[in-house]
Amino acid sequence: MIIQAEEQKIYTPKEYLEFEINSEERHEFINGEIILMTGGTPNHNQIALNLSGALNFALKRQPYRVFVTDQRLWIPQKRIYTYPDVMVVQGELHLQEGRQDTITNPLIIAEVLSKSTRSHDKAAKFDAYRTIPSFQEYLLIDQYTMHIEHYFKTERKRWTFYEYDDANEIVNLNSFSFQITLEEIYDKVEFESATV
Repeated sequence: MIIQAEEQKIYTPKEYLEFEINSEERHEFINGEIILMTGGTPNHNQIALNLSGALNFALKRQPYRVFVTDQRLWIPQKRIYTYPDVMVVQGELHLQEGRQDTITNPLIIAEVLSKSTRSHDKAAKFDAYRTIPSFQEYLLIDQYTMHIEHYFKTERKRWTFYEYDDANEIVNLNSFSFQITLEEIYDKVEFESATV
């Protein structure tokens, strides 16, 4: 999945951005490597849409913005560009210097887990996200079974963890007043058809 896999070329952030702007596909940039992002399954897309739609509706006329799938995020301490499945930004957007298409200040990030990204999303990506000063809350949503992991920051370098796996359970976000049941997040998701 790495571009130029046989050469293992190391790219600069500037080279990546020039490449990405002209590409028909989306790629992550991780400390010099350009990595093709795989396409999402119907379940993956449905879950991201269900959550982002509910957030967007709940937060209308409030100082929050909801982004889904195609919004690029820059994590300067880790030299990573990525596209989280769902992000919420509080207040004014902070854009990467010199860019109009890359934000740097998410409050909440949600990732829909796939078999190929599950370990990365739970470990390395969460580690990178925690270097972002504005980042306060993380949802990891399984697309193959009804299961959500919820992390929220309680103080510097301290996070609380909750798990949900019942359709009637309610996910309560800590960053602002928002509640959603697992049944709503998984609306129209067909677990039997998930194979990727």
